[in-house]
Amino acid sequence: MLPIPAVLLDSGGRIFHANRVAHSIFGDALGAVIRHPAVQSVLSTLTPETGVVTRVELDVPVRRIVQVTFRQWPERFASAIGWHEGVLAVLEDCSEFEVVDRMRADFVAYASHELRTPLASLIGFIETLQGPAADDPAAQQQFLAIMAAQAARMERLIERLLYLSRVQRLEHMRPHDMVAAQDLMDRLLEDSQILIRSSEARLVLMPTDEDLFFPADEDQIVQVLLNLVENALKYGGPDIEIRVGIVADNGKGVEISVSDNGRGVDSQHVPRLTERFYRVEGRATASQSGTGLGLAIVKHIVDRHGGRLRIESAPGRGMTCRIWLPKAS
Repeated sequence: MLPIPAVLLDSGGRIFHANRVAHSIFGDALGAVIRHPAVQSVLSTLTPETGVVTRVELDVPVRRIVQVTFRQWPERFASAIGWHEGVLAVLEDCSEFEVVDRMRADFVAYASHELRTPLASLIGFIETLQGPAADDPAAQQQFLAIMAAQAARMERLIERLLYLSRVQRLEHMRPHDMVAAQDLMDRLLEDSQILIRSSEARLVLMPTDEDLFFPADEDQIVQVLLNLVENALKYGGPDIEIRVGIVADNGKGVEISVSDNGRGVDSQHVPRLTERFYRVEGRATASQSGTGLGLAIVKHIVDRHGGRLRIESAPGRGMTCRIWLPKAS
């Protein structure tokens, strides 16, 4: 068996056979690669004397860069299997290299933009402490508290940016490990204790079928749940109730829901909530504790799992996030 992704195509460009490695790496995206206009263009001009390499870019469901090398299948081998003519296509997934390069540029751009304000604030307070407030203990304590908060904000921002970069690096690789819905709920209950104890909110975990399993990266899905719970705590307002549930979807997959009865947001903001650094103006505590990356991380993790994210909200009616994830193929 070839240790690389390889596909045999007939004269019409249809898949005659794909090896296990190709199915494992590309899964449902394999057909999209072969149907891509760049591939079809090469197939129409390929001759027995030449090998051709082309680059394929896919944007749905996640961005992938694939290098495809073509060579017409030798007639002596084709006749041995009762096949007259065809093409051998060898695929190389270059997505990770592309993502790493883009992440470097994005990290510099986002970090420099978002860190500028808290860094300028720190510099200003340091200059004040070295000058006018050098002999003012009361002002020193006030400024040091603000400086600590700004430093913590920068630390959270950098941690979120690094985590988002790691998620993007793996986004084209569909997870195959089976996880139990009940294990996810148990981990959420344990990992969210500090968040819940420091607030007046109530976390309600809905009953989950103990036999409910689905393919996922357990750590990433727990991070999704934590991000959504934390988002509700930050913006939902005081004394809210957060309800989390995981249910089967008629054998097609699972639906994860996180809802609260908090303040909610106007529907015009909903389509943009998963954009990096998008913040709704006027939301309580947003400028103090939000990085604008929590829901962006959620969206990228859901994309990696081949799922769908739907957010529903309205002023005074709270927010509900529904995530659909497919079952094992």
